[in-house]
Amino acid sequence: MMGRNDKPQNPLFYSFNLDDLVPQDHLLRKIDHFLDLSDLRQHLAPYYSHTGRPSIDPGLMIRMLIIGYCLGIRSERRLCEEVRLNLAYRWFCRLSIEDPVPDHSTFSKNRHGRFRQAETLRFVFEQVEERLALKTRKLIGDTAYGTAEILGWMVEEKGIEPHVPVWEKAERKDGTFSRSDFSYDAVNDEYTCPVGKRLKQYWTSGWQSRSRKDQDSTLRYHSLKKDCEGCTLKEQCCPNTQRRKVTRSVHEAARDVARAVSQTPAYRQTRRQRKQVEMLFAHMKRILKVDRLRLRGIKGAQDEFLLTATAQNLRRMAKYLGTGPPKTPEMA
Repeated sequence: MMGRNDKPQNPLFYSFNLDDLVPQDHLLRKIDHFLDLSDLRQHLAPYYSHTGRPSIDPGLMIRMLIIGYCLGIRSERRLCEEVRLNLAYRWFCRLSIEDPVPDHSTFSKNRHGRFRQAETLRFVFEQVEERLALKTRKLIGDTAYGTAEILGWMVEEKGIEPHVPVWEKAERKDGTFSRSDFSYDAVNDEYTCPVGKRLKQYWTSGWQSRSRKDQDSTLRYHSLKKDCEGCTLKEQCCPNTQRRKVTRSVHEAARDVARAVSQTPAYRQTRRQRKQVEMLFAHMKRILKVDRLRLRGIKGAQDEFLLTATAQNLRRMAKYLGTGPPKTPEMA
């Protein structure tokens, strides 16, 4: 006999548990196992008022954003609609079947406001990184990451071993001496030219306390005019100027670390490993749908890449670490 499903859908009460409806092997259930936002409210507390109408839970907005970036839902309007309709999304966001979903405008207001002021997205990214119990020991990149500022951040601030080629701009190609032909004395903070003459930032006493750093974080050293006038190598050193000048970045020590790393066997291996990062870019474009940026400006780009990196880390943790086998009634 052919059955019929013509019962009216008008019961007043339903009795079910959202947790029972989400499969044990669902991606969001695995991600939820590694996502810890318990410290988020404390991190954002200084940016909320103690009076007034209660706001939307920031943890709810972060969880919704993670759903969007993990599952390739780029539109926040569509994200709100999907969370409203999808029971697994509601379970992940800690919403009941009756709880309202925030309006899409809430995300932009918080993103450009307290989230950006408190660097909330970076905080979430670092929390996921700590959850994975990993610490960045080395960074592999191309020459674009070999600038003095980035190398200074890696070596001096983060203690990361830089496996990137140094962006060299001081080497000359006209046959005259380059900066590498001059030796640097870190104790006296001065250079010595190939014939033994000194180059200093200042030659007059009393200027030692003054900063000679330019706006581009460059220190400039120069020789004395009398030392260069009678030098036999002047044509190879400074044929068009009265004295020789040499520049040095304030992050030159970090650049020296990168130069030393580039001479090791480990560096040659990481040169080959660098090609594997292209797979992450392909995953970002094809699976996470981040083929172009939606947010404007440098801050907007940073927000998008932080969320994308967080989503990729959570997905990889869910895939490779997992949550164990599904529970059975006997195990419960």
